[in-house]
Amino acid sequence: MENLIILIASRCFLGREVRENLSEDVTALINEINVAMGPLTTMFPHLPIPPHRRRDKARKRLDDIFSKVILSRRSSPKSEDDMLQSLVNSKYKDGRATTVTEVTGMLITALYGGQRSSSTTATWVGANLFYHKKFWLHAMEEQIRLMKKYGDAITYDALSEMHVLYRCIKEALRLHPPIPMLLRQSHKDFTVTIRKGDKYDIPKGHIIAVSPILSNRVPHIYKNPDSHDPERFCPGREEDKLAGPFSFISFGGGKHSCLGESFAFLELKTIWSYLIRNFELELISSFPETKCDDIIHSPKGKVMIRYKRRKLVIE
Repeated sequence: MENLIILIASRCFLGREVRENLSEDVTALINEINVAMGPLTTMFPHLPIPPHRRRDKARKRLDDIFSKVILSRRSSPKSEDDMLQSLVNSKYKDGRATTVTEVTGMLITALYGGQRSSSTTATWVGANLFYHKKFWLHAMEEQIRLMKKYGDAITYDALSEMHVLYRCIKEALRLHPPIPMLLRQSHKDFTVTIRKGDKYDIPKGHIIAVSPILSNRVPHIYKNPDSHDPERFCPGREEDKLAGPFSFISFGGGKHSCLGESFAFLELKTIWSYLIRNFELELISSFPETKCDDIIHSPKGKVMIRYKRRKLVIE
């Protein structure tokens, strides 16, 4: 799943050349950076330990690979309509152009951000669909209905009408947010009044930590918060709107919410609609526990699937 996600993200975000230069070596190098991004790294990013040494070597190799693409773009008279071109053409407020090293860093950041959290969520979506077969059947019925309307092609219009699959993805994100903690710094003194009426003074400059794991399971917002129920997002219930815009914060919130939220849903719906249409899938391992000792809360261990290629039958 990680390899698939990185191929999609690279083509959609970064353009044709980056996608064409993504070999297995590049995927392995990105994974080396992933491995090094643990809780310890957030506190001591330059600690001289083996994962950091491998990370730095991987970064140097990625610099060599992507710098060729960037230099080629800068020397070409043709301008592409993609994120890479925007980065290549961008300038700072003082008029200085971005360097090759800076653009390379932003490319790696985009690939990392667009890969690890999405691949983790894609796995959680599948595990929940296979384990809760009722919603797997609902998702299949939705695909059959859309295939009757739009044919076999997975078009943007078809994706826009995948409401069942959307709710299944959102419920997986509610129960298994990939980022366990969101940190913000207060820019001024302010007071927070909680539901019980207690007040807390937050001084300017302090760091505030918010946990999507806890916020997404608040019992006065979500009915049976620990249960898997995508229908809680159906029209008429919409539990994620009961307490305002921050009832659901798997993508953060406010000015610094995740810019890739819409793309993530589009990407995950595309992947799972294709799998539902073309494969019989069955979870043969137990439902995974959460790996909590990592910066991304992914499934612990392997999620084993039995699969058989087939086409959904439209009667």
